[in-house]
Order: sequence, then structure tokens, then C-alpha cells
Amino acid sequence: MSELLRAVNIAKVYQSSSKELAVLNGLDFNLQEKEAACIVGASGAGKSTLLHIMGTLDYPTSGEVYYRGESLFLKSDDELARFRAEKLGFVFQFHHLMSELTAVENVALAAQINGASPTQAREKATYYLDRLGLIDRLSHFPSQLSGGEQQRVAIARALVNGPEILFADEPTGNLDSRNARIIQDLFFQLREDLGLTLIVVTHDAKFASLFSRPYNLVDGHWS
Repeated sequence: MSELLRAVNIAKVYQSSSKELAVLNGLDFNLQEKEAACIVGASGAGKSTLLHIMGTLDYPTSGEVYYRGESLFLKSDDELARFRAEKLGFVFQFHHLMSELTAVENVALAAQINGASPTQAREKATYYLDRLGLIDRLSHFPSQLSGGEQQRVAIARALVNGPEILFADEPTGNLDSRNARIIQDLFFQLREDLGLTLIVVTHDAKFASLFSRPYNLVDGHWS
């Protein structure tokens, strides 16, 4: 396996008129192709901030992130947006589905934004929803789906453009224990089937224990 992603000396400081808040304190992180890594820690430890920086959704105060040796934050905003659309997928604690669109329309929209034709987008959306066990839910609106089904639609949306890296930020934090375990198992199955590289953020120690490479973050430092 070759190195896919590397974060070097990542710091994040939020500045207000009266004080500074250091959230991340010079963190290093590296990830190999097709590896599954987990960042675990209590609420407020800086997990989501680090994930967002590595996924180029946010900028560090200092430090750099490299993808296949290329410095990402030297890219323009438009270049980063294209990079995210082509190479990265994101799943969050809340599904953020559009309530007025059906399951297949929610997933297809992400493909259309990335340049697929309406027909191609629907075909791709149907394929991933089928893989996630939702072929009989294509025409259902989010309000007609269970919490676990909504999250699976969100995962299909994250996968529809064929990302190399799937970032998941507390993906089971809003689910009951049964659905949480289904989603947890699904991530590992998708990694195996699709050759994904996986980075998961969680405060769930049981979920973290499933990973061969967990990282524990405490107050912006690795512990």
C-alpha cells in the first residue's frame, strides 16, 4: 500500500476579540491506501475540526495536508471543490437529505452536480442504493424512511461519485444501537467491496475498537 493522505503539524486556533482558543495543537496524521482509521475522543476534543481540515472543508491555522504528495491548500477554492467532488465522500451525524426529494433524487443530485447527465445520475444513484439494501425505497421521501435508512441514503450520496476516501463524522451518533451496528458493519463491508480508504470520527469506544488503527484525541493532542 502507498501513502494516500498525510497531515503535517496541523494547528487550529479560533480568535475572538478577547482570547484565543487552540483546538488542534500541531497534529501529524498519515493514511495508507485502503486503510481504515478511526479518530476517537470526547466531545470537544477537536475530532471534527481535524476531519474537516483533512477533508479540505476547513483551513488550518498552520500546517499542511498532502494527497499523494501534493499540497492541497496550495489549490484555489475552485480547485479544492473539484478535488472534493472527485476524490472525497462525506457522511455526517445528521443525514442532511433534502426533504422535498426522494431517496434516488437525493443521491442523483450529487452525481449531477459533479457533471453526470440526469440519466447517468439516476443509474448511479440506483446502483448504490441497491448495494445498500434500499432498492425498494427509491421513491420514498426522507420522512418516509427510518433513521437507519436515511443514513444509508446519505452514505449512497457520499459514494455516488466514486471517492477514494470516505470521511465519516459521528455517522452512528444519531441512531439507536441496532441501526448503529448495521451502519458500522456497512462501512467495513463497503471498504472491502469498493476498495475505499476510510476515516471515521466517533466518541463511541465500541465502534473505535473495531478498527486496527484507532487514534485517541484529547484536548487537541494525540494521547
